[in-house]
Amino acid sequence: MRILLIAYEFPPSPSPQSLRWAYLGRELHRLGHEVHVLTIDLGGTSPGLPTLPPGIVVHRTYPGHVRGLIAWRRRHFQKKDPPATATSRPAGDSERPAMPSRTGWKHRVSALLQRVGEHFWFPDLRGEWRPHAQGRLDELLAHDAPHVVISSHEPATTLQLGLRARQAGFTWVADLADPVLAPYTLPRWRPTARQLESDVCDNADAILVTTPSARDLLVERHAGIAPVTVLTQGFDDSKPPAAKGTDTGSGMLELLYTGSFYSFRTANTLLQAVLDTPNVRLNIATIQAPDEVVAASQRHPGRIRLLGFLPHLDALAWQRRADVLVNLANRDPTQVPGKCYEYMGAGRPILHLGIDPDDAVAAQIRGRQRGWVCAPEAAAVTDRLRLLARWHAEGRLTEGLRLDRTSVSEFGWSQLARRLDGLLHDIHPRTAPSRLPR
Repeated sequence: MRILLIAYEFPPSPSPQSLRWAYLGRELHRLGHEVHVLTIDLGGTSPGLPTLPPGIVVHRTYPGHVRGLIAWRRRHFQKKDPPATATSRPAGDSERPAMPSRTGWKHRVSALLQRVGEHFWFPDLRGEWRPHAQGRLDELLAHDAPHVVISSHEPATTLQLGLRARQAGFTWVADLADPVLAPYTLPRWRPTARQLESDVCDNADAILVTTPSARDLLVERHAGIAPVTVLTQGFDDSKPPAAKGTDTGSGMLELLYTGSFYSFRTANTLLQAVLDTPNVRLNIATIQAPDEVVAASQRHPGRIRLLGFLPHLDALAWQRRADVLVNLANRDPTQVPGKCYEYMGAGRPILHLGIDPDDAVAAQIRGRQRGWVCAPEAAAVTDRLRLLARWHAEGRLTEGLRLDRTSVSEFGWSQLARRLDGLLHDIHPRTAPSRLPR
């Protein structure tokens, strides 16, 4: 098929949605599809992202005046000071952070622009791309005549563009991931989001979401909705899993947490439990570390190691080399973060801190024997870490676990792309798997 993907978030953006379609695009290309991508010109490069095959055609467009200025500055400064490449350093290497956390003035200015922009553009600052993307979309539809158009949400701008393609008569798939009308939608944009979500459900030929709970919510909200398929996040199954844990010679049990912290997802209990347990070190890779994490790493540098922001490929390498991967429960227990699929693909044990009976992550870990689930309470976490440290010292940390790829192969990006390939042929049956003439 000839596929046109509309994706605001696409490399060099390092966002989860960008990674999702970098991998799915790569695998669809490997299956023989001709993949075109309509995206923004973000400016510059980002280290440590998956390499796109040269056959994927990326059409970069002006993102709007605000983002355009940011792109110009990014490109200008990277010419003077090129970004470091991903190093894939293992978890026993240098104490120096791989890359600094994004806590400086540039990050604060960017956050301020986001907050201001969301009052002028729907759904936020990224909405300024719409008029610039619309003209290029019309050209691509007329010239390339794609068999299928796919919108990658977020932002909702890609859905507005996808609706335009659908109204022009093209087969359209909406990869929603999450509903358009979400708890974090600004009050002023809630009516717009509600109407757009309804229009998507009424007009799309197929809808993709990442969790069963998102599917159930859409079906509950919208009568006569298009078919909804759960296509989860995944892991790169072209890379081998870990062969064994970290061997630093220190005897330390090396824990690794990669991801963000929020008001509902704090590190306080975990930090205290690590400090109360001998021979355990917690490595933290995050884009912006909370004050308490920074303070703990400064007071106890041998026990709490702050890695800063790790490029994606570096983060995967650290995951494959850690002894135990740590996950903190989401506010919404039915959600499974993309990080958890990366963790399962790494082939290392997972320690999940959460007690909600509907916790989807806990169900995956228990059902697939990928690690342990622990209540997020100081005493319980400390007891669990002491047990894991003892097992680690005795060389039996992974006894009773199934850490091979077989039990999680369905979450590999190649397998997810095959499922998507089948769906695309189901909704566009006139298209044979072979390449068609223009």
